[in-house]
Amino acid sequence: MNRFHGVCCLLLVTFLCCVALSEGDHRSVLWRGDSIAVEDAAGHVLVSPSGDFSCGFHKVATNAYTFTVWFTASSEDATVAWTANRDAPVNGVGSRAELRKDGSLVLQDYDGRVVWSTNTSGTPADRAQLLDTGNLVVADAAGNRLWQSFDWPTDTLLAGQPVTRYKQLVSSAVKGLPYSGYYKFYFDSNNILNLMYDGPEISSNYWPDPFNKWWDNNRTAYNSSRRGSFDRRGVFTATDQLQFNASDMGDGRVVRRPTLDYDGHPRPYRLGARGGRWRATWAAIARQCDVHGVCGRYGICAYHRGPSCSCPDGYVPHDSGDWSKGCRRTFDVRCGEDVGFAVMRHTDYWGFDLNYTSVLSFDACRRLCLADCRCEAFGYRQGTGECYPKIALWNGRIMSIPYQTIYLKIPTRVKNLNPSLLHFDGHACTVDERNASVNGSYQLHGRSNGINFIYFYCFLAVVFAMEAIFVVVGYLFVFRADSVAAGRAHDEGYNLVFSHFRRFTYDELSDATCGFTDELAKGATGSVYKGVLDDGRSIAVKRLDELTQADEVFRSELSVIGRINHMNLVRIWGFCSEHPHRLIVSEYVENGSLDRALFGDDGEGSGVVLAWRSRYKIAVGVAKALAYLHHECLEWIVHCDVKPENILLDGDLEPKVTDFGLVKLLSRDAGSHLALSRVQGTRGYIAPECWTVGRPITGKADVYSFGVVLLELLRGERVCDWVAADDGAGDLQRLAALLKEKLKRDDDELPTWLEELVDARLRGDFNRVQAAAMLELAVSCVDGEPSRRPSMDAVVRKVISLDD
Repeated sequence: MNRFHGVCCLLLVTFLCCVALSEGDHRSVLWRGDSIAVEDAAGHVLVSPSGDFSCGFHKVATNAYTFTVWFTASSEDATVAWTANRDAPVNGVGSRAELRKDGSLVLQDYDGRVVWSTNTSGTPADRAQLLDTGNLVVADAAGNRLWQSFDWPTDTLLAGQPVTRYKQLVSSAVKGLPYSGYYKFYFDSNNILNLMYDGPEISSNYWPDPFNKWWDNNRTAYNSSRRGSFDRRGVFTATDQLQFNASDMGDGRVVRRPTLDYDGHPRPYRLGARGGRWRATWAAIARQCDVHGVCGRYGICAYHRGPSCSCPDGYVPHDSGDWSKGCRRTFDVRCGEDVGFAVMRHTDYWGFDLNYTSVLSFDACRRLCLADCRCEAFGYRQGTGECYPKIALWNGRIMSIPYQTIYLKIPTRVKNLNPSLLHFDGHACTVDERNASVNGSYQLHGRSNGINFIYFYCFLAVVFAMEAIFVVVGYLFVFRADSVAAGRAHDEGYNLVFSHFRRFTYDELSDATCGFTDELAKGATGSVYKGVLDDGRSIAVKRLDELTQADEVFRSELSVIGRINHMNLVRIWGFCSEHPHRLIVSEYVENGSLDRALFGDDGEGSGVVLAWRSRYKIAVGVAKALAYLHHECLEWIVHCDVKPENILLDGDLEPKVTDFGLVKLLSRDAGSHLALSRVQGTRGYIAPECWTVGRPITGKADVYSFGVVLLELLRGERVCDWVAADDGAGDLQRLAALLKEKLKRDDDELPTWLEELVDARLRGDFNRVQAAAMLELAVSCVDGEPSRRPSMDAVVRKVISLDD
C-alpha cells in the first residue's frame, strides 16, 4: 500500500511539474549560458520569489521591445520599474537577453548586435537573478553582486534603492513610451536634491524654489555624501534634509514607487489592493506652470480649468502637437531699428536676466533694454522698482502678482499687430490636453499713442459674438456632415495617434493644389503636387496610386510614419483617406530633390554646381536620417528606396529624406502590384539580395543604396552611367572591386587618381582626405555580401569623424 501511495505521489509531482512548465517558463534565475527570446515574451520571464516583480521583454510599439522589470500585480499595462534599453528598443523577432559564458548579461538585437550590456565580462558571474525588491542582479556562485539594476535607475525608485551623486532619475519623454525625457531628479554640486529641465537648448532648475537660497528652502549643503532613498513605509529622506511622506505612510506591506513622471513631477504612488491600480500619494509641485520647459521658448503657461500653453500675438507654435518646442516669431528684430514694447501684464519669463537691478525707474529700465540688442524683453515690478532685462524668453507663466509685467520688444515697422490689444491664441497644452486663452493688454511705448478703450471693448464684443456663431455653426456642420466619423468615436487609439495630425478632406487638398496641377515629381508609388494651405503654409501632397486597402489599415500603418520626427526626415503634417483617394500631406522643401542639384536633371541648365562642402553635409544628413530609422526609431523602418530623387534639399541645402515608411504602407496592400516593385526599390540603387526570393530585407539594403548615393556625390553623375562608360567594369560590383584594389595599393597616401574620379566640375576644389575616406566608405557599403557592410550607426560615426 505504501509503495502504491509513493507511486501516486511521484506521478502527481511529475504531473504538476509538467503543468507548471506548460504554463510558461517562470523562474527567478537566469544561469550562465541561458537566454530569454523576445518571441517568448508572454511566457518566458524571470519572476521574483514573492511574485511581486517580473523581468523580460515588454512591447512598447508595433515592433519594438525593451528588456524591463515591471510590477506583476499592476492591472495597468505593465507598470515599469526599470528598463535596460529605454532609448534603444529591439526588434520583435530574433532579439534576446543572454547571460553569456564570459559573465556578461547582454541584450542582442535581431542581427546579433549588442545594444546593452552589464559589462561584467571576465568576471565569475554565475547567474542573473530578480530579487523580491525588484532589483535585477548579476552575481557569482557565492552570491556576491557584480552588477545590479539598482545602480542604474531610470524614472522610478523602488524601496531601498538610492538616488546618489551618480544615480539620478530621468523622466520618460512621453507618457506610455520608455525613452528618456528632459526632466531629472539629481544632486547638484551644492549637495542639494533638485528637479531640472535639461532640454536641447537650455537647462534650468525649478524645484526647490530657485529664487531662494538653500537655507530658505530648509535644505543643507554641508553633507557631501549625497544620498536619498524611499522606504516601504512611504517616507523619502535625503542627506540635504529633504523629507516627504506619502499621505498614507506607515503600512510597510503596501507596494509603492516614487516616479519622476513625463510632465516633470516627482510623485510617489501606491498600488491599491483592489483592482491593482496606482494612486499618487504626494506631489512636490502644486502648479504645472511652475515646471520649466512646459511651453518652450516664448510660450506662456496659464490655467483655464487646467494648464494650457499660448503664444503672444505675432508668435506661432513651432509644433502644435509638442508644446515643449515653444513658439517662434513671425517677424525679426534687427539691431538698431526703432522698437516699442508690448505690455504683458501679470506675466513673467523665468531666468535669463541681463543686468538685473533691484531699484530702478521704469524709463531707466526700458532704456537699459533698448541699449542692448540682445535684450528681447524686460520685466518690471511696479512699487519695488525691480528691473529684469532678458536675453531669452523661457518658462513663461501667468502670475498672481498684480504688479509683475513683461514688456516685449516689438519693431515699430510691424504693422499686422494691433497696438491696442494683446491677443493670445489659445492652444491646447499637451500636459492636460485642454484649450485656454490668456488675457492681457498690449501697448507700445515710445512712438505709439494711448489705448482707446471704446474700440477695445467693441472689438472684444465682436470677437465673442463671432466665436458664438462659429461654435453653433461648427456644431451643426460636424454632426450633420460627418455622421460616419461619429460612428467611429469609439476608436480612441486612432484619436490619440493622430492628435498631432490633421485629417484633410479630398476637396481641401484639391483646392490647396489647384486641382492637382502643379506636379513636383512622379514616381512608382504616385505623383507629388505642390499646394498652399489656408494659413499660408506650403505643402507637398503625395497621391498614392492604386492603393486599395481599408481605411483602418491605412490609418494604422500611417500612424507608424507619423510618429517619426528627425531634422533630416521630411515632416508629415496630415493625410486624406476618402475612398478611393489616399494622400499624404508633408512639408514642402523648397530646393527640390538632390538629383536636380547634382545631375542637373531639371532641364533648366542653371550651370550651378553643388559645392564640395554641401555634398559632404548632404552625406552626413542622409546617414543620420537612415541611422535614426534603423537604430533609434521605435518602429524600426527600412527605407528600401534610397536615391537622389528621395533626398530633398531645404533653403540651407540641408537634406531631408522623403518616402520613408512607404514600403511598409504599400506592402500591406496585398492586392496591389506596387507592393512587390516597391520592396524591390529602384534599379541601380537596389541591393543584390533584394532580387533573391526568400531572402529577408534588412537595414543593410539601405546601406547599399546609401553607398551608391555616396559614389554619385563624389562622381557627380549617376553610377549606372559611370559603370556603362567604364570599359574595365561591367557592373557596380566589378567597379567596386576595382576601386577597392586601387585604394589598397595606395593605403599609405592619398590616391593620385582621385582627381580624375571626383566630379570634374568642382575643378579640384574639394577636400582630398574627405573624398578618399568617403570613397572607401562607399565601396564598403556596396559590398555584395550584406554581412560585410557596415551598419548605419557605423557609417554615421565615420562620416562625422571626417568633418574638418
